[in-house]
Amino acid sequence: MEKTVKNLEDVTIRFAGDSGDGMQLAGTQFTNTAAVFGNDLSTLPDYPAEIRAPAGTTYGVSGFQIHFGSTDILTPGDTCDVLVAMNPAALVTNLKMLHDGGTIIVNEDSFTEKNFKMAGIQSNPLENGSLSRYQVFRVSISKLASNALADMNLSTKVVDKTKNFFALGLMYWMYNRPLDQSIKFIQEKFGSKDPQIAEANLRVLKAGYNYGDTVEIFTTRYEVKPAKLPPGTYRNIMGNTATAIGLVAAAKKAGLQLFLGSYPITPASDILHELARLKEFDVKTFQAEDEIASICSAIGAAYTGSLGVTTTSGPGMALKTEALGFAIMLELPLVVIDVQRGGPSTGLPTKTEQGDLLQAVVGRNSEAPLCVLAASTPADCFEAAYEAARIAIKFMTPVICLTDGYVANGAEPWIVPNVDELPEIPVEFAKDPSTFKPYARDEQTLARPWALPGTPGLEHRIGGLEKEHITGNISYDPDNHDFMVKTRAAKIERIANDIPLQTIDGDSEGDLLIVGWGSTFGSIKAAVEAAREKGISVSHTHLRFLNPMPRNLGEILYKFKNILVPEINNGQLITLLRSKYLVPAVGFNVIRGLPLSSEDIEKRIESIVGGENG
Repeated sequence: MEKTVKNLEDVTIRFAGDSGDGMQLAGTQFTNTAAVFGNDLSTLPDYPAEIRAPAGTTYGVSGFQIHFGSTDILTPGDTCDVLVAMNPAALVTNLKMLHDGGTIIVNEDSFTEKNFKMAGIQSNPLENGSLSRYQVFRVSISKLASNALADMNLSTKVVDKTKNFFALGLMYWMYNRPLDQSIKFIQEKFGSKDPQIAEANLRVLKAGYNYGDTVEIFTTRYEVKPAKLPPGTYRNIMGNTATAIGLVAAAKKAGLQLFLGSYPITPASDILHELARLKEFDVKTFQAEDEIASICSAIGAAYTGSLGVTTTSGPGMALKTEALGFAIMLELPLVVIDVQRGGPSTGLPTKTEQGDLLQAVVGRNSEAPLCVLAASTPADCFEAAYEAARIAIKFMTPVICLTDGYVANGAEPWIVPNVDELPEIPVEFAKDPSTFKPYARDEQTLARPWALPGTPGLEHRIGGLEKEHITGNISYDPDNHDFMVKTRAAKIERIANDIPLQTIDGDSEGDLLIVGWGSTFGSIKAAVEAAREKGISVSHTHLRFLNPMPRNLGEILYKFKNILVPEINNGQLITLLRSKYLVPAVGFNVIRGLPLSSEDIEKRIESIVGGENG
């Protein structure tokens, strides 16, 4: 039967199944193929919160969503066009993500009474009419994968693990994507270790592709052309990987060894994994016994002249707090990467949230200010990490770089920068005993000198007690303490003179300004663009630097009648803006462990401009 071909600008696919069904692998493979094909894209891995939930249960469902297209892709999609569901639990859990009229492809072999009970449903959704709003394709994925491997005498368990490649092959056929990238991946991953497993996965991948090509139920396949991206060398990159590479690039540019002291914590652990693979770039990684030991080791590395880094998430930030205050007192360069997640505590360890902003800016005992900045997209994690290291070294201060679960685990095309074009990070260690004073300060930055232990004549006291101005001697003088507290704060404020002025997307004044930070960037930008197409006066400014804020931010805010601050928290940036600039901003706060919906932000824009800004 001849198939028709339909051209589309963009498509959102969601793979969903048990955590052992390989949905993350299938989604990642489709992502890599779309990137090589030249599509712009954005992804949203959606891991189950429980590590080993019983198979078939709704709380054990793992998902992976990819939005790809021939146009500028800003979000992983508010809803999906296609849902690939490997069992009833995956269907009922993810059905709300599918728009009316969307396509469902189900592994009908898994729709059994046992799995209905595990998913908590009373009747078969494929038979009871509940899916009438959608186009449903029932495919015997398990049986067809088994048939493709019938002559290989493999165990049922091994055969079952290949069915994700059948679903992937079918999606490759449906969206006219080549198999080459996944064939290469299978051969490299399994070829030398277990040729039989490699052969099984290749067979099932091709079987899925051929099934779509030959079966009569699929009458249409779709074409999504490459995007018109700026020229350059691209790679598909996840946020945690970009963060790791940004740190390495900064250390190499500064001529320093990179030391990471870290304790594993979801979703930051992959930064440790990535950096552990990069020993050839003079990277040392240390997996400490706890969060406190990890930051203390990084402080020690900074004291001895390395770029000290520690990585964590919200609960780990709480544990690192006292040592972070110690680093502020010592005035040593330290980069803290906080990959934010749902909370409090460990309630949603795999889900995204912007819950640590106030903790980062003011969450320490006494007066202990430091610089805080945030990454806005997976690729932007490179620049944010690089800039955090540059500021830490130049101003001799700890710097917190905020990402979150969405940008850390999400992926997008990244144009690989030219190393020669990266900003310089000069480093000058103190060497002259005749001029060295441990707390003498640079006139512009107020940074103190960086003296390596063992340098002849540069012996000085170090520790957590207040230091005397210039000499670094222990001091209990009230006036000296007042002076040192205010000097440390002034040093952080002077960072504002070293960062770019805040820019604005849209008119410089008008009815409404959207102020965002971090991972809300794509959703806000998409909503603002859609609102402008309707003739609404709305502009957007997105903050990378959260402490200190850009020195022209106030004058930008004062030129708009209304200010809206969307956040995945209960109003943390808006608290800082109201406090610092006394502006009557309103919030848009949704905390579901997911990126904000661009459609919901667009509706809020319309309600504010229409006067309903209460």
